[in-house]
Amino acid sequence: MLLGFILLFTLLLSYIIKFSMRNLDIVSLFSGAGGLDLGFKKAGFNIIYANENDKKIWKTFEKNFPNTILNKSDIKQLDIRNIPECVGIIGGPPCQSWSEAGALRGINDERGKLFYNYINVIKEKKPLFFVAENVSGILHNRNIDAFNNIISQFIDIGYHTSYRLLDAKYFNVPQDRKRVFIIGFRKKIAFHFPLPSTNIPTLKTIISDIQHHAKPFCPGNNDISNHEYYDGSFSTIYMSRNRVRAWHEPSFTIQAGGRHAPIHPNAPKMELVAKDKRVFKEGYEHLYRRLTVRECARIQTFPDYYIFYYNNILDGYKMIGNAVPVNLSYEIAKKIMRVIS
Repeated sequence: MLLGFILLFTLLLSYIIKFSMRNLDIVSLFSGAGGLDLGFKKAGFNIIYANENDKKIWKTFEKNFPNTILNKSDIKQLDIRNIPECVGIIGGPPCQSWSEAGALRGINDERGKLFYNYINVIKEKKPLFFVAENVSGILHNRNIDAFNNIISQFIDIGYHTSYRLLDAKYFNVPQDRKRVFIIGFRKKIAFHFPLPSTNIPTLKTIISDIQHHAKPFCPGNNDISNHEYYDGSFSTIYMSRNRVRAWHEPSFTIQAGGRHAPIHPNAPKMELVAKDKRVFKEGYEHLYRRLTVRECARIQTFPDYYIFYYNNILDGYKMIGNAVPVNLSYEIAKKIMRVIS
C-alpha cells in the first residue's frame, strides 16, 4: 500500500511540474538577438517559439536558444494558427520609425505599422499577459496620438494595460538607455513596475577586466569571443560631441551601429575646439578606439557565454544595439512571474 501511495504521489508531482512548466511557456516576436528573451528565461519562463525576419540574426538566436522554434517569416505573412498556446507574448516591434534620432515617421512608416501586427497576434492567441518594448520617442508629442491609439487597441482586445518609461541604468545596466515598456494582462491584476535603484553600475565594474585583450576585427583572431572593434574612420557627426565616458560613469546608450559605438574609457574626454566640433586630445590618439562588440554586449548585460555570429562586424554591433538589456528584461520578468504565480 505504501509503495502504491509513493507511485501515485510521484505521478501527481510529475503532472504538477509539467503543468506548471506549460503555464510558463511564452512566445517572442521581433526577437532580434534575444535580449528580452534571455531576461525572461532567467526569470523562469520557457521561450518555446520566436519570430525574427532578419536572416543575419538567425544563427545567433538559434545557437543561444537551441530549444526554441524560430519562425523566420515576415510577421505580416505569419500564420498565427501555427503559434503554440502560451501564457505570454513578448516583443519589441521595430523602433526606428519612432526614434528621436531616426526617420521620425512614426506610425506612417511601414515599420511603425508592425505594432498593429503585434496587437493582432495577441488578439488571436489571447495570452494571459503581453510585453511590448519601444524607444522613448514613441512618447514624443508628434507620436502621442498614435501611441494613445495603440494603448486603446490593447484595451479594446481585453487587456488591462499600463506603460512606463524606464532608464536601464537604474536596473543594473551600466548605460543611459530610456525605453518604454507596455504591459497588459487579461485579468485585472495589480501589476507594479520594478522600482529603480540608486546603485548604478559603471564601466569599471563591467568591462575593466578585459580592457587589454581587444583587437581590430579579424575572424578567429581573439581568445575572448566577439572582443573585437570596428576601426573605421570617425565621421564629422561622430566628432560633433564627446563620445567618451570615464571609468566611474555608466556608458552612453549602445546604439545599433558600430560607427557610433562609444569610445573606450581609457581615452581622455574629447576636446571642444569649435561649435559642434571636437578632437581627440593630442598625444593620446592611440587610446581612442571604439568599444568592442563584446564590451557593448556586456554593457547590454549579455553574459560572456552568449556568442554573436556575423561576417560583418557592423552586424554584430547592430544586433546588440537593438536588443533589450538582459538585466532590465529580467527585472520586468520577475515582476510578472510574481503576479501570475
